[in-house]
Amino acid sequence: MSRWAIRFLPLLEKIFRKYKRPVGGSWRMDETYIKVKGVWKYFYRAVDRDGKTIDFLLTAKRDKAAAKRFFDKAMQANGVPEKVTMDKSGANKAAIDEINASRDIPMVVRQVKYLNNIVEQDHRAVKRITKPMLGFKSFQSAKSILAGIELMHMIRKGQMMMEETDEMSFAEQFYALAR
Repeated sequence: MSRWAIRFLPLLEKIFRKYKRPVGGSWRMDETYIKVKGVWKYFYRAVDRDGKTIDFLLTAKRDKAAAKRFFDKAMQANGVPEKVTMDKSGANKAAIDEINASRDIPMVVRQVKYLNNIVEQDHRAVKRITKPMLGFKSFQSAKSILAGIELMHMIRKGQMMMEETDEMSFAEQFYALAR
């Protein structure tokens, strides 16, 4: 990938977070695999019930600590959800249970395979772009490029909240972030 992309996409994604529309209280969470230096890494993602991207995180391991780090990041930026739907992953459930233990009102956790189809289908957009790349050369470049891919999808989904975004094209919204 181009050096400019690796350097500037995380900055654009950080700016976008200031203009991101609020998300719903019912989250669908899952992880998918991304190849970095020939080794599979884990890309945690969450969307709300309407398919709007909540957050994402690339991690080296798929364990309780990584899942908790993802949930902490997502909740810090988007608030605490009422419900979280996930697959039967024990690590994800253990992370949510630990978070719920410290809360007065716990989040409802649903581990229903078919309710998670929204996030599973949303993975396809990321996979469609990353598959032809045949993996990434470094973990840092993977994080940067994935931040850019997610940024593009959030803009495409209409998640940018600016006064004039309704009249702006996709490209104009992207360039508005770069100003």
